[in-house]
Amino acid sequence: MSAPTPHLIVNDGQAAVDFYHRAFGAELIDKHVAEDGKRYMHAALSMGEGRLFLHDEFPEFEGCAGAVSPKRLESASCTFHLDVADADAAWQQAIDAGAEEVMALEDQFWGMRYGQLRDPFGYVWSIGGPISSG
Repeated sequence: MSAPTPHLIVNDGQAAVDFYHRAFGAELIDKHVAEDGKRYMHAALSMGEGRLFLHDEFPEFEGCAGAVSPKRLESASCTFHLDVADADAAWQQAIDAGAEEVMALEDQFWGMRYGQLRDPFGYVWSIGGPISSG
């Protein structure tokens, strides 16, 4: 059995691919564009040692799967965590790409430098790494 692969529903597939590349270094592996030539039916990205899938919303097919983006729900139901060597650098990269702070990046009582961000598509990401000794 393979590891779980998050499959995100977004409201602008190309913008999401661009953001995840700038923010987290994700690389586009494959994409399939819908008949309208704009929306992504499927995109696969390589991100660190994992994969991330995404597709645009298709309101005309909501009865089939009911999948809508967090932007439309006005809420996210999960947080994606990135464990990194340099939390400050990863944090700044995501902020510079357009993420917004949800919980400040700070040294936490459990021994990790940790914070949470919201991406432009409504998903929440946590970034954590070792507390700097200097």
